[in-house]
Amino acid sequence: MTSQPVLEIQQMTRRFGGLVAVNGVSFDVQKHEIFGVIGPNGAGKTTLFNTITGLIAPTSGKAFFEGKEISDRRPHQIAKFGIARTFQNIRLFGELSALENVAIARHLRTTTGLWNGILGLPPTASEEKQTYDRAMELLELVGLSDRAEVKSKNFSYGDQRRLEIARALALQPKLLLLDEPAAGMNPSEKGQLSDFIRSLRDRFDLTILLIEHHVPLVMGLCDRIAVLDFGQLIALGKPEIVKGDRAVIEAYLGDEG
Repeated sequence: MTSQPVLEIQQMTRRFGGLVAVNGVSFDVQKHEIFGVIGPNGAGKTTLFNTITGLIAPTSGKAFFEGKEISDRRPHQIAKFGIARTFQNIRLFGELSALENVAIARHLRTTTGLWNGILGLPPTASEEKQTYDRAMELLELVGLSDRAEVKSKNFSYGDQRRLEIARALALQPKLLLLDEPAAGMNPSEKGQLSDFIRSLRDRFDLTILLIEHHVPLVMGLCDRIAVLDFGQLIALGKPEIVKGDRAVIEAYLGDEG
């Protein structure tokens, strides 16, 4: 653990008219943690992710990444800081190949300009080769390299999830946000996911923040867990403590039983 959190959320609130989707939520995520956010449907989990990554602005409250406030930043600025994410509703370019989807994200880290790339001017050629080589390596990591040229719309739901993770890794993040990574996966795939996420943490020196509905996966994987209910933080701590919290059992875990 480090003294300065990688991510710090301070009294984050987001209102949509009269609806308070996230209500005064505060927590921090330490370097190399795998930190889980759970709660019933409509608890505010994805809204919280959207405020952290700049897709929507918080009504009040602040988010800090490595000590720098990011609450007023745009998504592309936040990505350049070193935060990448996947989405609950998959957002791939369906008509592009798996390789192209990953390479597009990788371009955020290239040094040549967009127009140089479009016109094919040097030194773009060598950088483009590096981009596509790295994209292929990431596809191999998630087990999709044999279908690199297949359009992403033709992948199964579970494979699209893996492709999204490869695309997020192409941004070279320090903090990776995974929104329901087990969605669409069969029981066997879910069983392998924990080891895969741990391997990503170790291989890429990542801190990971994830939303997930599959409670056994979260309890066995995460170092700490935050539980939201109706936009409020009702529990925070290690899995064994959170699992026994009465408010958590009533709000969420009891339904899993």
